[in-house]
Amino acid sequence: MDPVTARRWMARCDDLDLELVRQFSEQLEIPSLMARLLVGRDYTLESAAPFLAANLADLPDPFTLPDMDIAVARLQQAIVAGEKTAIHGDYDVDGISGAALLVAGLEAFGAKKPEYHIPLRLRDGYGLSAQALQDAAEAEIAVVVSVDCGVTAHAEAELAQQLGIDLIITDHHQVPNPLPKAFAVINPQRDDSAFAFKDLSGVGVAFFLLIALRKQLRDDNWFDEQRPEPDLRRFLDLVALGTIADLVPLQGVNRTFARHGMRLMDAAPRLGVRALKQVAGVDEVSSSAVGYQLAPRLNAAGRMEDASLGVELLLEQDNLRAMNTARFLDKCNHERRDTEKEALVEADAAAAALGDDHSHSIVLAQQGWHPGVIGIVASRLVDRYYRPTVLIALDGENGKGSCRSVRGFHLYRGLQACAEHLSAFGGHEMAAGLSLEQSQLSDFSAAFEAYARQELSADDLIPKLRYDGAFLLQELDLETLRQMQQLAPHGMGNPEPLLLLESVRAMTIKELKGGHLRFTACQDGYSHPAIAFGMQARREEFNGEVDLLVTPQINRYMGRESVQLKVKDVRPASNQ
Repeated sequence: MDPVTARRWMARCDDLDLELVRQFSEQLEIPSLMARLLVGRDYTLESAAPFLAANLADLPDPFTLPDMDIAVARLQQAIVAGEKTAIHGDYDVDGISGAALLVAGLEAFGAKKPEYHIPLRLRDGYGLSAQALQDAAEAEIAVVVSVDCGVTAHAEAELAQQLGIDLIITDHHQVPNPLPKAFAVINPQRDDSAFAFKDLSGVGVAFFLLIALRKQLRDDNWFDEQRPEPDLRRFLDLVALGTIADLVPLQGVNRTFARHGMRLMDAAPRLGVRALKQVAGVDEVSSSAVGYQLAPRLNAAGRMEDASLGVELLLEQDNLRAMNTARFLDKCNHERRDTEKEALVEADAAAAALGDDHSHSIVLAQQGWHPGVIGIVASRLVDRYYRPTVLIALDGENGKGSCRSVRGFHLYRGLQACAEHLSAFGGHEMAAGLSLEQSQLSDFSAAFEAYARQELSADDLIPKLRYDGAFLLQELDLETLRQMQQLAPHGMGNPEPLLLLESVRAMTIKELKGGHLRFTACQDGYSHPAIAFGMQARREEFNGEVDLLVTPQINRYMGRESVQLKVKDVRPASNQ
């Protein structure tokens, strides 16, 4: 299998309504460039205003989530009666931040400080742990609340019933039929959900549980001078961490959480976040900084050691201990990178050797691969080959897999189609996990490839760069870029603006360490500095007049701001 080299440039909108652009600019009081971006992304005046505002007051009613009322009633009873509760999270950032959120939130409501359990990736695997439920029963815990897991845990839900534990499942993954027989199952993906937004993260679902519980406690006069009502906004940094890290669409509710939570992370009143920023070298929090600097360090706890260290850090009240834990997670992250590099070399070689019988998917397995890094390596292979990818870490006869997808291929449905060959699986459209026996590997690989061929055409296997339209260099002034920050945070479902600049000349090209290029982009007497990451091998393509796909950014250096263009792709000028 050969790596993908060509990318197809596609405009998001071929025929822009200029009158509508004018209305957007005037009524929303935004620059014309920004109005063109919103119109090209199919916003209306009615939908653009709340998108730009991202007001917390516009959050949906949490009681429209299925089982929310009975879960709230049970937790209220536990708080008032002083019953023991426990939180069961997952070992990724979504599960870690969600567990920290529920522990801190319930304690702020006046509950006995909940216990918490995060499974060990190498020992327990994904999902609710039967052993954790046994331990909870022995500790006389009355209520266990899951976060970011549990919706497929049929056996564990029945075990909880047998043990006399009321299990409240909060999850956001695809829902099976039937549901587990838990005390409550709160999941916006349920068919009977009237909730206005389905694509919440796990921590997002947990936050709505706290919103609903606080309302019920307030209505019943639980809060007073001795027990003041907590401001849930101070927990939004935790919600933003998990939401951004879990790659859910940064639209609607998720965008609101991310925007407000990132502001809180910038202020960093939480000692754990402050320490994490310090070891990661993050001065200004953005969705990119969360995704590529903060989240990997929290994730490293679960990948290489014990993910409960991440919860411990986010709940830490002592500055010295917070810094020590953050430094240890930074060390784990360096170890994770080394392990990942080794696995990537092996996986890349194996992918390159795949024959024509695996033209639409990549399924690879190997003894000794670290289960904590194969998800990242799978993402790297998707970037390189643009195929749905499954990497499986074998341990004797058993294998644990991580899966990553491409646009147009729904991973969870793909795994459903191959379920007869799997011991277990779960996830969503773009990312999933599985377990299988080694004896099923060949059959699973063939079945997965067959399903991929059914779902993906040859055109689907060519990565697309969807740009927001053709613009002029002179439009990209500093004040316009400042106002464009209203479009952030960017991520899944709300990508950074990608602009087409036609007939540009790249002047004074310089090669930088790490394989990057720096140059000055010139067009009709206007110019801006530009940087092309990882494109040094393509230097010759920048000769003469070229078209560029760029993301404009504000570069901050020594207290000064300037426009900088981040180059995503280059081609010969289309007018040649």
